Amino acid sequence: MSQSETFRCIKCKQPVDTLSFGTTQRNHCPQCLWSRHVDNFPGDRKSACGGPMEPLAVFVSQGGEWMLIHRCKSCGLLHENRIAGDDNMMILMAIAARPLANPPVPLDYLS
Repeated sequence: MSQSETFRCIKCKQPVDTLSFGTTQRNHCPQCLWSRHVDNFPGDRKSACGGPMEPLAVFVSQGGEWMLIHRCKSCGLLHENRIAGDDNMMILMAIAARPLANPPVPLDYLS
């Protein structure tokens, strides 16, 4: 078993343990789900950007796994991240419900 490391969240400043059920290359905070742009490819830690990455959306992969979509606030790059076992479920559900709360067209247009 590898040794646990920690980092401080770029958004909420909480300490984050890099080891968690469901992920092997954690770079997002389980409390607020924000991330830092550290990878060019998952787990490589070779990005020079380092900008904050906002959680935008969730989706379900072909294998049935929930994934987060992050957008870098510095360079605009989109990345997907696996959901970890200790991620804040209320924030995940709020992100998933955003399109329902703010539809792209007025609801009265649909009737």
